[in-house]
Amino acid sequence: MVERIIAACDGASKGNPGPAGWAWVIADGSGEPVRWEAGPLGTATNNVAELTALERLLAAADPAAPLEIRMDSQYAMKAVTTWLPGWKRKGWKTSAGKPVANQDLVVRIDGLLTGRPVEFRYVPAHQVGGDRLNDFADRAASQAAVTQQAAGSGLGSPPPPPSATGGGGASGPVRTSGAASAAGPAGSSRKPAKNAGPPRTLKAKYPGRCRCGRAYAPGEPITKNGDGWGHPDCR
Repeated sequence: MVERIIAACDGASKGNPGPAGWAWVIADGSGEPVRWEAGPLGTATNNVAELTALERLLAAADPAAPLEIRMDSQYAMKAVTTWLPGWKRKGWKTSAGKPVANQDLVVRIDGLLTGRPVEFRYVPAHQVGGDRLNDFADRAASQAAVTQQAAGSGLGSPPPPPSATGGGGASGPVRTSGAASAAGPAGSSRKPAKNAGPPRTLKAKYPGRCRCGRAYAPGEPITKNGDGWGHPDCR
């Protein structure tokens, strides 16, 4: 019997459309990230990044193994499970009679899904204590979008930097053969900016990236640093 695979995938776009990236991660039997891959997309939308991440995961996973895919994209999940049959019946047109967006990606995913046991599981994004595999994929995709460079366990890359929300807790280093050791958070040696008054803290309206290299999500507390907005403890 082929062992069940637990995996997650995610995409990121810094601007939507903007610099984009994709990532997937596969866990071992104890739920620890053990194999992953991320890559750049140039300029693309969130939806393209999410679908690309799913396509790359399906292409990389053993098609004979039962596969559980954790995602935070309602669009990507519904596109290939709920909406796909109707699109095909209507000749790849939406209910409004318009061409299906990202049809080429959806068609390839449909082919990769055919005849294999796949279960999709929705997990909310950017949650404190949330799903650790989704958090790992989110961080890897975000890093690929920012750096526009490929990364992964097969390349000996260190795990992506910690997230601002700490979703699922620290993932720990991914076990890879010959992988480099995980680096500490960027910017830890920076000196705090001088400011005579107390820092002004507010809730972020949009997602962004702190000077430390970690992202912050809408609703998180942020404060003004010497070179922009970021986490209060990085000021």
